Amino acid sequence: MLVVSYAFPPVGGAGVARVLKLTKYLPAHGVSPTVLTVRNPSVPLHDASRERDVRGDMEIVRARTLEPGYGAKQAVWSAHRGAGTRTGVGRRLLDAAAAWARHALVPDPQILWQPAAQLALARRLLGPDPDDVVFISGPPFSQFLLAPLARLRPGTAVVLDYRDEWSTYRESYEMMGRPAAAAGGPLERALLRSAHAVTTATDAFRDHLLAQFSFLDPARVHAIPNGYDRDDLPAQLPAPPDDRFVLTYAGTVFRLTSPRGLLAAIRRLHEAEPELARRLEVRFLGRIVDTEADAFDGMAELGVKVLGYVEHARVIPELSASHMVLCLLDDVPGAERIYPAKIFELMLIERPVLTLAPPGALAELVRTHRLGDVLPPRDEAAIADFLARKLRAFADGVAAPAPAAVGIERYDRKALAGEFAAVFRQAVRAARGSPGDAL
Repeated sequence: MLVVSYAFPPVGGAGVARVLKLTKYLPAHGVSPTVLTVRNPSVPLHDASRERDVRGDMEIVRARTLEPGYGAKQAVWSAHRGAGTRTGVGRRLLDAAAAWARHALVPDPQILWQPAAQLALARRLLGPDPDDVVFISGPPFSQFLLAPLARLRPGTAVVLDYRDEWSTYRESYEMMGRPAAAAGGPLERALLRSAHAVTTATDAFRDHLLAQFSFLDPARVHAIPNGYDRDDLPAQLPAPPDDRFVLTYAGTVFRLTSPRGLLAAIRRLHEAEPELARRLEVRFLGRIVDTEADAFDGMAELGVKVLGYVEHARVIPELSASHMVLCLLDDVPGAERIYPAKIFELMLIERPVLTLAPPGALAELVRTHRLGDVLPPRDEAAIADFLARKLRAFADGVAAPAPAAVGIERYDRKALAGEFAAVFRQAVRAARGSPGDAL
């Protein structure tokens, strides 16, 4: 089978894990994957530590993209945000070029990978050993444009995978232009008709997709969550320090995971109880996008440390060296159907989880598995009060109990690969109209 994913090592970030871990464990379920990915990814993050999960015997096809480097794309985005504030012919031309690029790249900037990706897929479909399944995982959702081509070969099953919702992605991704948002709905509808099966990362994604597109057969739309890999746990995890209370967040900070409510609560706590607040150290591991950077102004002197992106191999030890870990999901449209993939790694390290999220899938997941406390993400008073109580207990020498997580076995990546393998076999049967299930 062929797995199509723009996000694949050496690319870093959370979007890599779902496909990477899937390809790692599929052979244990009788499925041999090949990966089609980008040769020259235009991305903000690279992470060499992710490559240890790439199977040495797996074929990887890398096709070039016509995208400029990520720095150039970021400059275009910055130019667009600053449009209307510049003077001079050169500046106005830059603004016009930025606006054109954002309007032309529909459904997303990675559309510029499609010429080479389409060619690579066509060669495989016309070759001596064509793939029985083409599995395409988005975002970026321009990859779904490969589905109609794959569907042209009789007997090849097409499976589309939603790591995120296309609709929420259109509304929440900072570099997405308005034309992409407007065209996304009709394009998504057309491309879904090419799929023999669909997988989603949450039950809520599945329910929303079925509500949006009535032509989808519920029996062919499957919710398979993200998960954890016990191989990621080092032999020994570090303990948190004794002289301060450490709260750590790992992941990208952008509109969907904005920490503005938390940061405001920390300011409030320092104003009300400065001696107590000085015991708190809050660490952010990961990239902070430009639109959220201003929220951190002046926070360093209040014990907030911005450490930047760290390799995935270091993330779990860094989280373990904390008294409490943080999961963020701001109150934005669609957030009620999302849970960040990082929540599953937090299940493994036996640290209490403070989840700042609106009512919905994430809050329910945390409560169901008894991972920790859930608070509204913009309730500054409630967050400040919660932190004050934890700091008083810490000052009194009362350690926060390790969470007694329950019912998390399903989220083991090895088991989840088996769920995907079952979907692939069902899709093959649908594509062939026969009981054949060879992959």
